[in-house]
Amino acid sequence: MSEHPLLAWRIGLVCLLTACAPAEQSLPRVHFVEVAQPAGLTLRNTCGSPDKRYIVEAKGGSLAAFDYDQDGDLDLYIVNGSTLEGFPPEAAPRNALYQNAGDATFQDVASATGVDDARWGMGAVAADYDNDGDPDLYVTNYGANRFYQNAGNGTFTDQASLAGLDDARWSTGAAWSDYDNDGDLDLYVANYIDFDVNFIPEGADAGMWRGLNVMYGPRGLVGAADVLYRNEGDGTFADVTQAAGVTDHYKRYGFTPLFSDFDRDGDQDLFVANDAGPNMFYRNQGNGTFAEEALETAVALLESGDAQACMGAASADYDNDGDFDLYVTNFALDYNTLYQNDGRGFFKDATAAAGLIYPTWPFVGWGTGFADFDNDGWQDLFVANGHVYPQVEQLERGASYRQKNQLFLSAGNGRFEDATAAAGPGFAIEESSRGTVLADFDNDGDIDIAVHNLDSTPSLLRNDSPASNHYLIVRVQGVESNRDGLGAIVTVETSAGTQVREIRAGSSFLAQDDMRAHFGLGGERVVQRLAVHWPSGQVDRFADIQADRILTVREGQGLSP
Repeated sequence: MSEHPLLAWRIGLVCLLTACAPAEQSLPRVHFVEVAQPAGLTLRNTCGSPDKRYIVEAKGGSLAAFDYDQDGDLDLYIVNGSTLEGFPPEAAPRNALYQNAGDATFQDVASATGVDDARWGMGAVAADYDNDGDPDLYVTNYGANRFYQNAGNGTFTDQASLAGLDDARWSTGAAWSDYDNDGDLDLYVANYIDFDVNFIPEGADAGMWRGLNVMYGPRGLVGAADVLYRNEGDGTFADVTQAAGVTDHYKRYGFTPLFSDFDRDGDQDLFVANDAGPNMFYRNQGNGTFAEEALETAVALLESGDAQACMGAASADYDNDGDFDLYVTNFALDYNTLYQNDGRGFFKDATAAAGLIYPTWPFVGWGTGFADFDNDGWQDLFVANGHVYPQVEQLERGASYRQKNQLFLSAGNGRFEDATAAAGPGFAIEESSRGTVLADFDNDGDIDIAVHNLDSTPSLLRNDSPASNHYLIVRVQGVESNRDGLGAIVTVETSAGTQVREIRAGSSFLAQDDMRAHFGLGGERVVQRLAVHWPSGQVDRFADIQADRILTVREGQGLSP
């Protein structure tokens, strides 16, 4: 959490001189309706005391979208929290696994499936680590993490201890990736703080923010180092953090890791969003090791040299130039940062040029993601907001703890329009939101939004936008590559241009989006060329694909519905 008075003055001047306010809005193109309660998403989050006396009470939690039962629609896992006082076992808050009935209505089956964890949950990420055809689930906690192996019969078994994944520190975000291209999935886990409530200042000695007495931290507290686990192929994982060159000697406050092939050289690089300090960027060397290049790539700090308080991270080719850009959410009185990739895995701050400084300045940003919400061929941007200090409402000038989330539509020229006010009743909700999931829960070709709200029930924003544009959804299945195809790059070409997507597991804020590649096609009814570039090096190519379909590409074996 940070605040930069000098930076604020500079940004104000930039706004005046370069018109960094959001682009002028056109007519509404999207419409979202809140449907969480009728859809059955009723889990109420518990996360400490209402006044948030300690930092652990203000940071969780999140959710993950994945098809746990392999029936063709996406289910939703939502983590819950706890309190420092604790609960009797029979009364403890528990996580929920909402099974999709196929029409985007849900039933909680967490207890029946064995994933109703009662620990203080933070995030979740799912992938098929053992290549057996069903997704397994990793849950990060304040306390020992869980690793649920999918038995393939609708149930899970916690294998965290046997697998060597039961880290008992305060873990936050996690991401799966085949970083060494050996055909199975490895796991990076971010850790936040070495937190002990008995050694946290309170009262007059607690934190101060804008003259308010608030919770203490993260600055002044000892951070916890992140971990990279290599899949050994036998159901166990080895800690290769040091050997792989990703040791964080400074023990920064880790939040959200994100794997992507930022330099398009065929292996997965790693960005880590850190709170109240420099971010990390690990470039994959192609030999099982990484080189830390955050300063060189210009994503560690702002150009001013200031560190931001980064929470969430998302990556996409927002400008349709063939490489993956980066967006990072930050604290209030600072801006969320859009980093434009030059194609070689080096970045520049494009936030002002995109019109995104002014609208994000007052908010505390968390979960975020790119998706083509209006199916026009350009990826848009969603941001979840919510303050960490309930005391903020004591300030004047309309400061609020519960905040609206935001939607920015791409103008197709590198700039974004703030469409929040025109995006329907789903964007009138005010909560202290955290993790988010972007996914097509009803398989109707447009992207819906699920949001984790602190001390409240989740939001499910169904995309009811006019269906005037076309789409294509591509699901990949590896054979020589890892079965989920993580790291695969999917390309579509139409007469309107070329778009690329990358298959990932882990981003936003401690969350997991729809793993399928979704493309908005505008008025195009036919994809002239479709290609999947697999981690193995295999490239599958197809021609003349009809739009408005969900397809599966099996590595080296063709297309199927």
